Amino acid sequence: MTATHELVFLIDVDNTLLDNDQITADLSAHLTTVFGDANRNRYWEVFEALRAELGYADYLGALQRYRNEAPGDPGLLGISGFLLDYPFASRLYPGALNVLAQLSQWGTTVILTDGDVVFQPRKIQRSGLWDAVEGRVLVYVHKEKMLSDIERLYPARHYVMVDDKLRILAAMKQVWGSRLTSVFVRQGHYATDPRQLAGYPMADIAIAHIADLSACDQQSLSGDPGGGKS
Repeated sequence: MTATHELVFLIDVDNTLLDNDQITADLSAHLTTVFGDANRNRYWEVFEALRAELGYADYLGALQRYRNEAPGDPGLLGISGFLLDYPFASRLYPGALNVLAQLSQWGTTVILTDGDVVFQPRKIQRSGLWDAVEGRVLVYVHKEKMLSDIERLYPARHYVMVDDKLRILAAMKQVWGSRLTSVFVRQGHYATDPRQLAGYPMADIAIAHIADLSACDQQSLSGDPGGGKS
């Protein structure tokens, strides 16, 4: 039987620990170099259509679907290599690994993210995040709908969820209530888009950068009534 943890930290990846907006910009620039503006734009159209269909970003899946439209283009093979061999560690936000190290002193750290089963784990491994949490990595289609599974794998008295999307934090808070401390990181395009923020309550804690989490004390994160939230 899985032992119950006192405190489990669930930390998102894209635009929370890792600057995914910059990775996307680099991919877009590479697509322009290889295929030109029109084909680059077509790739992103395919990407967005697939994301709407699947519910998560699938860069390799979009490339596979795009290949159906241009089966004889040898440049496609180089794009897959660009994605899989990208230097993800260079796109970690400043202080990201230090934050994980600090949180691990207070509880159990778990990477919790949405994505496909090939590219997303590859990103987590090559960035160093996989080792930083000792392989405790969960990748779902909709993580906010998998709370029962998370509880089964990492039962805890209290959870802390760190994410750049208020929608995710609000959905998890609605289920876990006072058992969850929600931390909103104002990084990336979702965190600054008024349309993405509208209609959702503010998180328990809001910070500008992931490194700012180091300034939070253990009590404010752990749900301890003796510690005020900042």
